[in-house]
Amino acid sequence: MSKWPEVERKYLMHTVDRVPVVLVKGEGARVWDETGREYLDFVAGWAVNSLGHCHPEVVKAITEQAQTLIQTSNQFYTVPQLCLAELLVKHSKLQKVFFCNSGAEANEGAVKLARRYGKLHLNGAYEVITAAGSFHGRTLAMVAATAQARHQQPYIPLPGGFVNVAFDDVEAIKAATTARTCAVMLEPIQGESGVNLPSDSYLAAVRAWCDEKGILLILDEIQTGIGRTGKLFAYEHYGIEPDIMTLAKGLANGVPIGAIMAKDRAAVFSPGEHGSTFGGNPLACAAGCATVGFIIEHDIPEHAKGVGRYFKIGLRQLQKRFPFITEVRGRGLLLAIEFNSDIAQKLAMACLERGLLVNRVKPNALRFMPPLTIGPDEVDRALDILERALASVSC
Repeated sequence: MSKWPEVERKYLMHTVDRVPVVLVKGEGARVWDETGREYLDFVAGWAVNSLGHCHPEVVKAITEQAQTLIQTSNQFYTVPQLCLAELLVKHSKLQKVFFCNSGAEANEGAVKLARRYGKLHLNGAYEVITAAGSFHGRTLAMVAATAQARHQQPYIPLPGGFVNVAFDDVEAIKAATTARTCAVMLEPIQGESGVNLPSDSYLAAVRAWCDEKGILLILDEIQTGIGRTGKLFAYEHYGIEPDIMTLAKGLANGVPIGAIMAKDRAAVFSPGEHGSTFGGNPLACAAGCATVGFIIEHDIPEHAKGVGRYFKIGLRQLQKRFPFITEVRGRGLLLAIEFNSDIAQKLAMACLERGLLVNRVKPNALRFMPPLTIGPDEVDRALDILERALASVSC
C-alpha cells in the first residue's frame, strides 16, 4: 500500500477528498500512477493541460527559460511577458493585459479594475452583479461573487459589493442594476456548477444592457478560454465583446498563471494601484507563449470543436442505452452528463477502476475536460470505459 495518503493526512490541510491514486508521470492524454498503471486523463488538471501532459514545445520553453531567467520584479521589462501580452491582444478583441498567478487572482483584479472604473466614470459605483451557479474562485471576495450558498455559508460575513441574480435571465440583471452598479460578471459557460450553457441570446442581451447603462461587462473565461469550447475565447460564439476578460487555467499548460485583459477604455489602473510579485514572471510567460502560440498556429480550437462534437455524439448514444442519463451538454471539449440520481461519485470510481479519470462535478453529474489535442481514438477508448462503468452502476 502507498505511504503517500498517510503523509497527506499528517501534513496537509484536509481541503479535498483525493482520489486514491498517486500520479507520477504524464504524457499527452495519459498518466501513470506509482505502480505503473496507465490511465486516460479526461480531467487534465481541471481543464488546465490544454496540450496534454508534458507537451514537447512547452517543456522546451520551460527548460530554456529556467536556464536563463526565472523571476525578476516587474520594475523591469522581460521578453516572455511582452511576447505573451502581444500574442493575446493580437488574437482577441481586447487591448491591454495584466498578468497574475491564478484564476481567482485574475477575477479579484477584474473586480478591482471595475471598481476603479466606477470611481472614475460612474460616480463611485462599486457593485458587481453575478449569476447564481457561478464560480469565480476561493478568495473571500470571490466566494462572495460566487453565487452558491454552499461556498458562502461557512465564511459569513462576506465582503459586500456583490449582487447575485439568476443565470440566463437578463431581466434579473436589469432589475438588480442600480446607480451603485459598475459591472456585470459572468461565465460564458458555467463550468463548476455542471457545464451550464445560457440561451443563445443571453450574452448579447446582457451586452446591450451594459452598453445602455454605461457599465462594464466582465467575462470570466478562466475555464472556457484558450480554445476549450471550440473558439479561442468563448465570447466569440455569441457575437459580443467583453470590456474585461479573465484567463488562467489553459493559458500555460500547467504552469500557474492568470491574466486580466481589458479594452483600452476599461484599463484604468494607474502605476501603483495594482501589482503582483510573481505575476507575469519569465518562466510562466515562456510556458504561456509556447502554449498559446501552438494552439493558434495549429488551430487547436477547430480541432477541439470537431473532436468535441464527435465525443458529444458518443455520449448521446450512451444516453439512449442508459436512460438514467438525463442530459448531455457542453461546447467543444467542455462537456457534462447528468443523471436522474446521485450516482456521479460511484460512476467516477467505476471509471477509475477501468483506467479513465473523470470529474464528479456535482452529485448527479460528471464533467469531461480532456486535453484539446485528443483524437477520436482516445475518445472511443473513453466512451468504451464509460459504457462499461455505466453498465456496472446500473446493475
